[in-house]
Amino acid sequence: MDARVEKIKTAAEYIAARLEGRKPFAGIVLGSGLGKLADKIENQTVIPYKDIPGFPVSTAVGHKGNFIAGELGGKFVVAMQGRFHYYEGYPMELVTLPIRVMKVLGIQYLFVSNAAGGVNFDYKVGDLMIIKDHINHLPNPLVGPNMAEFGPRFPDMTRPYDLRLIKLAKEKTADLGISLHEGVYFAGTGPSYETPAEYKYFRLIGADVVGMSTIPEVIVARHSDIPVFGMSVVTNEAHDDYAEDYVNDGDDVVEAANAAADRMTTLFTEIIRSL
Repeated sequence: MDARVEKIKTAAEYIAARLEGRKPFAGIVLGSGLGKLADKIENQTVIPYKDIPGFPVSTAVGHKGNFIAGELGGKFVVAMQGRFHYYEGYPMELVTLPIRVMKVLGIQYLFVSNAAGGVNFDYKVGDLMIIKDHINHLPNPLVGPNMAEFGPRFPDMTRPYDLRLIKLAKEKTADLGISLHEGVYFAGTGPSYETPAEYKYFRLIGADVVGMSTIPEVIVARHSDIPVFGMSVVTNEAHDDYAEDYVNDGDDVVEAANAAADRMTTLFTEIIRSL
């Protein structure tokens, strides 16, 4: 057996044993400062990443590092309370390991979220954005020998974010009175924040928000034919016209994400309830 596949299955077997045979309906990946959604999961089973064979440990600010299973929106789900990033020094195989583990566990849908800088001038701190497409400046996680057990060598990315889930999200936001944007997410390697000239470049090539994650997970999910719904929380205005004394601060990003997490949690819960 491919050593990579063996690692995935070993981790999945450990988690499955803790879930006592229950198959999760959906998987959720929670970004910086967005771990509050996990608090809404009922009848929780909490599995620290450090206990899962082969799992790395999340070191980023605002990422608690737990795998949580339980009830959300009337469905049994698993959630990552914190993700792994390329900038932490992890190879893409480990950054995306949890997505393939969730595939083996049986998820039917993947929900991903992130904290992002708004390069679109119309976006303000605290806004929510449905991700309708992305621009990837991170290494592609499918480089290397294909894991045929999960998907084809050349997976289609015409619709990386599921159109049915986007439509359902718009219906729910209308019902709930939640306002949001729909736009394009750009991902770079980080960990340094981008320069004003880079923010301008991202906006000119079609990005609405910018971050350092998410896309590798989405690519791996689509490789495995898992429908994906993505959401960004705008945590800072990523512009090219800053005041001379402006500084991007990671703690401020987490604080802004926390402030918007309740609305995102409500929306994710209602989408899952409706599926």
